[in-house]
Amino acid sequence: MTEKSQDELIERMAAEAKRGKLSRRDFMHYSMAAGLTASAASGLWTSKAAMAAPKRGGTFRLGTHDGNTSDTHDPGTYLSFSIIQLAHTYRSYLTQITATNELGPDIADSWSATPDAAEWTFELAKGASFHSGKPFTADDAIASLNHHRGEKTTSAAAALLKDVVDIVKNNDHSITIKLASGNADLPWLMTDYHLAMCPANSDGTIDWQSGDGTGPYKIVNNEFGVGCSLVRHDGWHGEGAYFDAVEMTVLNDPNARQTALVTGEVDGITQLELKTLSLLQRNPNIVVDNVPSAAAITMPMLCDVKPFDSVDVRLALKLAIDREEIIKKITFDTAIPGNDYHVAPNMPYWADLPQRVYDPEKAKFHLKKAGAEGLSVELTTADSVYSGAVDMCVLYAEQAKAAGIDIKVNRAPNDGYYSDVWLKAPFCMVQWGARPTPDVMFSLAYKDDAAWNESRWQNERFNELLLQAKSELDQDKRAEMYREMQMLAKNEGGSIIPMFTNFVYARNKNVAHAPDLDASWQKDGARACSRWWFES
Repeated sequence: MTEKSQDELIERMAAEAKRGKLSRRDFMHYSMAAGLTASAASGLWTSKAAMAAPKRGGTFRLGTHDGNTSDTHDPGTYLSFSIIQLAHTYRSYLTQITATNELGPDIADSWSATPDAAEWTFELAKGASFHSGKPFTADDAIASLNHHRGEKTTSAAAALLKDVVDIVKNNDHSITIKLASGNADLPWLMTDYHLAMCPANSDGTIDWQSGDGTGPYKIVNNEFGVGCSLVRHDGWHGEGAYFDAVEMTVLNDPNARQTALVTGEVDGITQLELKTLSLLQRNPNIVVDNVPSAAAITMPMLCDVKPFDSVDVRLALKLAIDREEIIKKITFDTAIPGNDYHVAPNMPYWADLPQRVYDPEKAKFHLKKAGAEGLSVELTTADSVYSGAVDMCVLYAEQAKAAGIDIKVNRAPNDGYYSDVWLKAPFCMVQWGARPTPDVMFSLAYKDDAAWNESRWQNERFNELLLQAKSELDQDKRAEMYREMQMLAKNEGGSIIPMFTNFVYARNKNVAHAPDLDASWQKDGARACSRWWFES
């Protein structure tokens, strides 16, 4: 490549990076492919491709999917994707996952642990305040965490804090969390979207009902399942909050969501209709963000309900799905195959186990072994679960016919899907956001007594290993424990995991963001409202 061609390439890549269309990793990769050294490429990123200072102003209009009239301000009940977007906009957390997918501070400035990781001290931001004007203190942090603890809690995050013995106030801006045993992942656990900071009441409970928070934006008007209006919080303790105001509109129908973007009614949307992905990518006024993640599609089978109480029936259904065909035809190659254990390749401790493949004959073998030949089951889904969710289930039903399995697809209403179907229907489809570590994922959805144990799977060895791995500080031993747990889930567990999906969402070209994007949730870890800005 000539020097002139190289310079032109660098300039083009720098321009793409400034528009948020090229990450630092890709910039480095292409620069080195063009003949630059790693140090030279890094220097060019800093000098040429680093983003210009974000601009303040304007109202960001976001169209979100999966909003429900049953959503509430109670962080213990946060469930839908719309409420997750809202939660990260009006409330804060002790820690956060950054745009570069690292652990960073939110309302806790710093944290440290004892050598055995059994006690963690969090130093809280001074000067932070709630939208009501009330100063944020250690009492609020303690009450917010305790909301998810104790025998009377109804929080879905109770399993994450089960090992917490006590939370101690050191001073107005410092707390120590004491555990029954060491947990090296505790600061990562604090990023869970349920563990939002709320104002404490005098009796140690929290005032979640008012919708008060310490987040970058405060609520002006809100109607769950419809939309929310917010304005910048002057007492916001962190960076960002570049927009003056935010308007969130629930648009569960994917066609309505994309039409709103194309016509300029909104500035950004979550979860694209993948059938029209190529069309949107050709629109010069729209930018598509396609972010690989650890988000998963699961199909939980209730292991205490016939016929799913049979391991062989569960194996037959896992073998009767052609993951490659689904990824090609439904996701348009914006996903990678799952392997029936809930740890993605980009997560720590991922076990590279042999990939399960479509095998109708082997599925027949397991059906015969279970005495379940001619199996007929109902699979429930809804359009809001995932782009192409119904089509995906219909395709799976066609694939399963080769194994002699009759799958009847039940299309449920979007509104209330996660309150009325998930955890109740014997066989359904679910979309999970990414979780940072196997411990978080397993504790939430696979531990025997977890509120979100979506398949009601009970495995004594799995739970024994989960407890041991949590406090194991030898990384090699810990990795081996997680490997065995993934094998158990793959071969005996109650969830089919056909794929890990990319987060594919879109924005108008005048909406800018940093070169990297948080892959924990849609829209930059659900923090687009505070991290993004208008270029003009």
